[in-house]
Formats: sequence, C-alpha cells, structure tokens
Amino acid sequence: MDTNVLVTGPAGPVGTAVTDHLAGDDSPYEFTLLDVEELDDPPAGAETVVADVREYDEIRPHFEGQDAVVHLARVPGMGGSGARDVGWSEPFADNLEGISNVYEAAVDAGLDSVLWASSNHAVGMVEVRNEPDCYHDGEVLAGHDEPHRPDSLYGVTKAYGEDLGRLAAEAHGVCFYGLRIGAVRDPEYDHPYGDAERGVDRGDWERGSDEYDEQVARMKALWQSRRDLAHLVDRCLRDESVEWDHFYGLSGNSRRWLDDADHARETIGYEPEDDGEEWDGPPE
Repeated sequence: MDTNVLVTGPAGPVGTAVTDHLAGDDSPYEFTLLDVEELDDPPAGAETVVADVREYDEIRPHFEGQDAVVHLARVPGMGGSGARDVGWSEPFADNLEGISNVYEAAVDAGLDSVLWASSNHAVGMVEVRNEPDCYHDGEVLAGHDEPHRPDSLYGVTKAYGEDLGRLAAEAHGVCFYGLRIGAVRDPEYDHPYGDAERGVDRGDWERGSDEYDEQVARMKALWQSRRDLAHLVDRCLRDESVEWDHFYGLSGNSRRWLDDADHARETIGYEPEDDGEEWDGPPE
C-alpha cells in the first residue's frame, strides 16, 4: 500500500530533491504538494494544492488521508539563514505560527509521522565560535547529543520546531524526525564547490581566491547531495522505530564538524552515497 505524504514548501531545493528522487510511477509514495502559490512544473502524478501555512483553516483539510507530512515551508524575511539577528519581527512570528499550525493539523488529523526540515543552524553557534578552523581540521565538534545553540532567529525557529515536534511525539503519539540539514542546493550547484561557483557567477569573487577556497572548505563539511537528502527522507518515512529523534542532514563527508553518522545508520539505516572530500574541483 502506498504511503500518502504531504509536503509543505515543495518548490525549494530541498522539496525538489525529495520529489526528483522519490516521486514517480514506481514510487511507494503518493505526494500532495502544498505551497502558497501554484507550482510551475510539478512532478507527474503528484497532487498540488495552494494554501498558506500561516492560515490553519486553509491547510487543515489537506491533512486528511495523509500518513506523514514533510514540513519544509518557511516564510522569508528574517535576513537570511546565517544572520546574527536578535529581536521579534513579523517574519519570525509568522514562521513560529506556521510551524505550530502544521503540527496542530498533523496531530488533529492523526498522522503517523512528521518530518521537520530543521537545520545545522539549530546548533550553528558551534560553527560561529570555531570558524574558520572547523572547516579545515575535520574535528567533530557537535555530535548527536549537542544541545540547541542557534546562531540566528532562523536557528531559533528550527530549534522551536524540534521542541514542538518532541511535544507532539511524547504527548500525542506522532513520530517525529528532525532533519538538521547542512547544505542542499539546486541541481546546478549540487556539489561541494556549489556555493563557491555560485559566488563566481554572481561576481562576488574569483575562482581560486581565498573567499572561493573558504566556501569550498565549508561546503565539504556541510554538503548533502540531493540524492542523499532524498535517501534520508525515505529512511525516515519507512522507519517504524523512532518516537522522537533528530539527524544531521549531511552526505558521508570525511571532513565534518557535525557528526551522528553511526547513530543515523543504526537508527534509521541512513547510508549516504556521496562525500564532499572526493571532489577536487567543480564539474566541467
């Protein structure tokens, strides 16, 4: 029997990675894609709906008949994922409301599981306090048991989503998976040189500059290929053992300052195929 999966915010790099690799005629999943606007090119076979996660009454009907929700939707406007901003703002409040609405709808509709697109920024102060050395020495600084150390309001929303997910799991019996995603990019930049090459394309720096090399070093630790991200989602959707847990969304990178590889493999069978260290240059 197919698993019915609702995906919020499916148009971004993470959402398209999920559907590019997991949707299709032979897929065990029936996807419903919920976004605030009509999708330009939805995958074949997926149902699409328009709704705003900030409006509970809009999204609640679309949870009926679903087995799981992959919650990716984010209200923009907090100054970027790495901004060290402090203070209340409308986008910040909107994101907290959207997260709460999705979790409430999942509990009310009796979904089996919630997959939350958390982020490395939930523990991002580890990076802030140790950059740039952590990009180069390969020392693991944050393991699976690292407490929340958000580096921005963006990181605070991700930590909030993890905590609310734990409440949903322990109080309401919804299986919760927090995916602390590292760096997933669009297909054009789906490699550990992606951020550096994107900077070249924008005119921010030149290939071979110190800035370019620093971006490469950072990405070799944080990169998660699109196929590895989809594999991680697939393993969570198939899992029947977890009550509440979180996993770092990374490829099998040899260089890393975040690490729960053994935990992810032993708990949900996550076996990434890619390693940023195997790349010695951008694709030609």
